[in-house]
Amino acid sequence: TFVVESFIDELAAHAGVDPVKYRLDLLGNAPRAANVLQVATREARWGSPLPKGKGRGVSVMHAFGSYLGVVAEVTVEGGEVKVDRVVCAVDCGMAVNPRTIEAQIQGGVVFGITGALYSEITIKDGRVEQSNFTDYRVLRLNETPEIVVHIVKSGEAPGGIGEPGTSALAPALTNAIFAATGKRIRKLPVGEQLKTA
Repeated sequence: TFVVESFIDELAAHAGVDPVKYRLDLLGNAPRAANVLQVATREARWGSPLPKGKGRGVSVMHAFGSYLGVVAEVTVEGGEVKVDRVVCAVDCGMAVNPRTIEAQIQGGVVFGITGALYSEITIKDGRVEQSNFTDYRVLRLNETPEIVVHIVKSGEAPGGIGEPGTSALAPALTNAIFAATGKRIRKLPVGEQLKTA
């Protein structure tokens, strides 16, 4: 999802087309994907102006029988990224337990932000250097953004809900960084890449 949705964003920028419109034009034969994209972008107020140093990015994915649209809003200052808000729309088929779906997506988003911004396993002398959360950076509670989840009503068979929130977050976040800074992120975690720009 990171590679595909990042590349689609690059194509939209190269074509001079809004990234949401560009995706919608490609999703003519995928109404569920188009719908979650439209719900997420509408609820995130896509297109409304943002101050300098802020940006919104988008991604849409289909995996495990579920569809997810994500909009991430970030602030980039001094090479540091702060995720301000994440809006998700999910069509996972029939929602058996909506509160569990919301919690799974929120947890997946937190894990996705952690992976996109910080988490890296490094090897030295044939051994993993990280041993625990003391040297493996994770998102802290005070860094966690507002995460809004919209469950799209659907009569389709239930799909998976554990992984989509994590997978769809990274490209939305890096596309938001591009919107804020003009710098493309093609490698995760983001880490020091913005400081060397």
